[in-house]
Amino acid sequence: LVSPVATRSIITAVIALIALGALGAAGARLGGAPVLRATLRMLIGGAAAMALTTVIGHLVGGAVG
Repeated sequence: LVSPVATRSIITAVIALIALGALGAAGARLGGAPVLRATLRMLIGGAAAMALTTVIGHLVGGAVG
């Protein structure tokens, strides 16, 4: 709500990736798995999902931003 309109999508993506990384790390700690590997898996998967969604939105003419 307080971010400029021009950067709102980028700020949202960065905050979402930070949250995904934190959740990946928390899940790894709770499950006894390697934290770095789980965090990277969440970040890469989340970034790929956001990128794919953006590309599909542009292809079908969806409004992004």
